[in-house]
Amino acid sequence: MNIRKITLLLFTVFCIAGIRAADVTIQRSTLVGNGIVEFIPTGFDKNKTPSLILKEEPKSIGNVPAGWSLVPEFTVVNNKANAKLKISGDVSLYGGGEVTGPLLRNGQYIKLWNTDTGAYGVDGGKRLYQSHPWVMGVRRDGTAFGIIFDSSWKSELYSNSTEIAFNTEGALFRVYIIDRESPQEVLKGLAELTGTIQMPPMWSLGYHQCRFSYTPDSRVREVAETFRAKNIPCDVLWMDIDYMDGYRVFTFHPQNFPDPRALNDDLHKKGFKSVYMIDPGVKVDNNYSIYQSGKANDVWVKKPNGEEYHGKVWPGDCTFPDFTMPHARKWWAGLYKDFMATGIDGVWNDMNEPAVNDNELPENMRLGTMPYETPHRGGGDLPAGPHLLYHNAYGRLMVEASLDGIKAAQPEKRPFLLTRANLLGGQRYAATWTGDNWAGTEHMKLSVPMSLTLGLSGQPYSGPDIGGFLNNTSGELWAEWLGFGVFLPFVRGHACAGTNDKEPWAFGPEIEKTSRIALERRYRLLPFFYTLFYNSHKTGLPVMSPVFFANPKDLRLRTEEEAFLLGEDMLVVPSFAKNPTLPYGIWETVSLVNGDMQDKYQATLKVRGGSIIPAGKIIQNTTEKSFDPLTLIVCLNEQGKATGKLYTDAGEGWSFECGDYGLLTFTAERNGNVVNIRMSNKEGKRKIEKEIKTINAEVLLNGKVYKGTGSLKSGIKVTVN
Repeated sequence: MNIRKITLLLFTVFCIAGIRAADVTIQRSTLVGNGIVEFIPTGFDKNKTPSLILKEEPKSIGNVPAGWSLVPEFTVVNNKANAKLKISGDVSLYGGGEVTGPLLRNGQYIKLWNTDTGAYGVDGGKRLYQSHPWVMGVRRDGTAFGIIFDSSWKSELYSNSTEIAFNTEGALFRVYIIDRESPQEVLKGLAELTGTIQMPPMWSLGYHQCRFSYTPDSRVREVAETFRAKNIPCDVLWMDIDYMDGYRVFTFHPQNFPDPRALNDDLHKKGFKSVYMIDPGVKVDNNYSIYQSGKANDVWVKKPNGEEYHGKVWPGDCTFPDFTMPHARKWWAGLYKDFMATGIDGVWNDMNEPAVNDNELPENMRLGTMPYETPHRGGGDLPAGPHLLYHNAYGRLMVEASLDGIKAAQPEKRPFLLTRANLLGGQRYAATWTGDNWAGTEHMKLSVPMSLTLGLSGQPYSGPDIGGFLNNTSGELWAEWLGFGVFLPFVRGHACAGTNDKEPWAFGPEIEKTSRIALERRYRLLPFFYTLFYNSHKTGLPVMSPVFFANPKDLRLRTEEEAFLLGEDMLVVPSFAKNPTLPYGIWETVSLVNGDMQDKYQATLKVRGGSIIPAGKIIQNTTEKSFDPLTLIVCLNEQGKATGKLYTDAGEGWSFECGDYGLLTFTAERNGNVVNIRMSNKEGKRKIEKEIKTINAEVLLNGKVYKGTGSLKSGIKVTVN
């Protein structure tokens, strides 16, 4: 059947069903960046579809390049706007943000409606906690393109071999298409439009331990003391909702957490940081100061009749700030001043889809959130609009307000903020995790493509609940998950109330030993991870990348979703990956800790030929000095050369923005049986020589390791066979 007949048939079906469909012309298309074109449909009104994705309004820099072939088509069906991009040829599709399913997104669809979905059970995992209306395509020749559908309306996203389609339940929206020479360059273009992560504090790259919940405060101290007594590296302990007084946000339980300042001081003395949860739901309680203040400042979401909207969350009936209003965001930000003054280091915004427990309603009436018609009043650059428009942006607006408050409360520190709900572009404000997963092999394996896909959608700072949040975890599952999980960008073990203990020592001496090895490997690589995060902060490139990034032209690698890359230079092969497809070329296996290559649960690490990986010593937390000594892991290419970078700064604060950092470039070159390694370039004002007095080198060559010692000034000479 030809296209004309299909079109006629569809038109007939639409007429019978009473569906009104209309094509929409493109009002304007313009070049807004290198290889980036903005498409605006006729009838677009930013007062109906404001951008909550872009970091700023793009400016035209010229006309659309001659020969540009990627042009979206817009339609309106029953007053609901849609867009699609027709594609041809053999194109591999990726992206979509927080999604279940395979890394390769050809033939996939997702629902973009942020939802509290334990074990990813809602709609078979097609609807999760975040919305990323974004798809990247990689052609056979390695060139790539990406498309942003700039809308927060409730939507569905389809991607198949002939077209990418985005169907909304709202008004017309703009589309941005990036077309560049590689997938890496496309992701840089995405970052140009939507922004990059803030440079995180060093401590946030260490290991995090969490439970729903560690309570009372004596249990928190016990966990901290056990980490130190057993010499298991850890930087952060987390407080879930039970630290609160009756689940009232910004409060502390008077019996279980009577002195949060003293608790946080004790944790700091042991080298720990603390992260506390804050939800958006505020208990309806006329004796509760936060509720009183919100009411007095008129910040609550209201029903169409003007009454406060109430929904049930952990405390019972709750009100919710209307984060579309600038004065509501400012009010919310102000709540963090006294809260952070107790010595809290980071914040966890949860339940911010927003999730509402409406299980008392008949099943066909449950929304799990506010009714679609619930109004948001807007203000500033945001128009008034229904929840159907602002739901997917609610978490994004919340973390923007939270970040403002945390930075104002602790201006000398870099903030750490984690969120469950977000929108494409929300990486500017918060890190994320992949929600309430299940303690099982399927979700363990799924955590790799989920984290990779977030990285391919502009969010490099993510990871799963290691060990699985829901259900009991076996020692073997914990060990296997931690064995590769320590190489994900965000590394947190977590457990739900009612499940078994999930600390590294909870499964007996043998699993405790394998957990220690895994975490020591993470901590040895902290200098490498910090350098990768700096690169991501500057460019938008992911920390954790799919294997096909090693060679976008190698079609074998396009579907590999078990192994993954760190940056460009390190390959991670989890122990569960029995026959992964790996890139060609020189890849030497590296050992970081005694016994790691003999432990069956540890991931295999391989270093790319031509690269130098910076590593530190084993430390228990990031308050200890890592560069005593610095180790350079060298893997030569076929020409006998290698290069690599190390970024370092204070690990905290903002002095790096004024030049107090060091970005070192190291090079290695083989001359006969000697490999000469030296610092070839240094950027920044930081006096690195005071931190790095000794450098050890490990040259990986043909399965052997050759070692040498030197300094930044003298370099290193390593004799090889």
